[in-house]
Amino acid sequence: MSTFLDKQNWRYATKKFDATKKISNADLDFLKEAVRLSASSFGLQLYKVIIIENPEIKAQLLPFAYGQTQITEASHLFIFANQTNVGNAEIDAYLKNTSEIRELPIEALAGYGDYMKGFVNPIPEDAKNVWTAKQTYIALGNLLSAAAELNIDATPMEGFNAAEFNTILGLDKLNLNAAVIAPVGYRHTEDDTQHYKKVRKSNEDLFITL
Repeated sequence: MSTFLDKQNWRYATKKFDATKKISNADLDFLKEAVRLSASSFGLQLYKVIIIENPEIKAQLLPFAYGQTQITEASHLFIFANQTNVGNAEIDAYLKNTSEIRELPIEALAGYGDYMKGFVNPIPEDAKNVWTAKQTYIALGNLLSAAAELNIDATPMEGFNAAEFNTILGLDKLNLNAAVIAPVGYRHTEDDTQHYKKVRKSNEDLFITL
């Protein structure tokens, strides 16, 4: 029987990580692959994932995460950064990748490419950036579930100054914007939150079946 639901009950938004425990390279590769395989609109994956191990960089970012120590205590910090100002170049890159992986002539994908461009390009720039930012949350969900499968803790966080993160990491120069972050590592025994009962809505309050 699947242990998926057991793992989801086990996970929580860790408040204090054990800074002495590090994620192994094998487990990190598993998490990266889970993120890489995430669903995204049109399969375009209009984001990058920055993984920070360097304690000095994490310390630089800490003041702009409102002093939340998960940033520096966790083994790794995942930063999901959506691409901004997307257009034909990103779609053409996707078509080229599809052509190579599926061994199809690029011409066979022209119609699909035109369809995507017809959808993406008319969207106002601000709305387009919101759309790409939303895609990062799908990848974040995969990270949280994959981490739980390995009994690794992960805390999704929106409480940070994206503009300062962008400046420190040079993301703005790459047409990227830090959308959401997740410290990943192992819970500290002193984190009392791990003992709290999980609070969620009942099925009756959450689901509507028509």
